[in-house]
Amino acid sequence: MSVDLVVVGCSGHGRELARIAMAVNDASPRPPWRLIGFVDDDPSELNRKRAGSLGLPYLGTMAALGRLPAQTHVALGIGEPQVRRLVGTRLDTYGLPVASLVHPDATVCSDLVSAEGLVVFAGGRVSTNVTAGRHLHVNQNATLAHDCVVGDYVSLHPLAAVSGYCRLDPAAQIGASAVVLPRLRVGADATVGAGACVVRDVPSQAVVKGVPAR
Repeated sequence: MSVDLVVVGCSGHGRELARIAMAVNDASPRPPWRLIGFVDDDPSELNRKRAGSLGLPYLGTMAALGRLPAQTHVALGIGEPQVRRLVGTRLDTYGLPVASLVHPDATVCSDLVSAEGLVVFAGGRVSTNVTAGRHLHVNQNATLAHDCVVGDYVSLHPLAAVSGYCRLDPAAQIGASAVVLPRLRVGADATVGAGACVVRDVPSQAVVKGVPAR
């Protein structure tokens, strides 16, 4: 029997999460999810319209979660790691189970050790012996190589490539088409800019860009 699923956030990132759940359903003989809609504290009219075009209603602000059955799952559709952490902390107060969503066109090794809320978009690749915290988002065609350790609320943006034995601390984000070379650490709340090549450790809260990244 399908499990009810609500997506938190109806902007582009949240709608992409809904599409992942739909793709999972389409690929399964027994669709695991019954998407029932979006919650969002301040959606734009455009985002509400586009959410509706998916056939999914806007259910209201996050307060609507408190009126849902206890077995309803939630997916955190917020792209920015720091905002995702703030919303995730609020989400925890409702006590609802958190879904993990992996697109059928993604590759995730079976030995991944991951906390709740993992999202892997189409073309994403998670290699062997990776350990990940809560609400890791691996966007389209991003790769996370072997033996990496990843903290909570980390984002790999499209086409990002993280090499083996790296450590990504909580709420770090790796920009689109950026590369992190092997055995390096990206600190908490740090940002690696799009197209950068990281050749040395990145301190917490730093913003680095360029080739080499600095």
